[in-house]
Amino acid sequence: MDKVKYPVLTEKTIRLLERNQYCFDVDLKASKTEIKQWIQDFFKVKVVAMNSHRPPKKKKRIGPVLGYPVRYKRMIITLESNYSIPLFLNK
Repeated sequence: MDKVKYPVLTEKTIRLLERNQYCFDVDLKASKTEIKQWIQDFFKVKVVAMNSHRPPKKKKRIGPVLGYPVRYKRMIITLESNYSIPLFLNK
């Protein structure tokens, strides 16, 4: 799916893994229901809750041109306790 860009792995999101929460960057136009349906179908998991936020806009300079990088929405997805996403498993 084009709307889910990639999983996010930072110090905070690694701490969220202990609470069975996973973080993804998604397209701004994607709705929670679309993302929830895609996550459940693709990973065969049960989603309990979803939280989303848009990180603040930041300026970026490339030579004399000042612009903004591509915007995205960050989704924090909580799964039922007996499910997990294999992308994030330690081996």
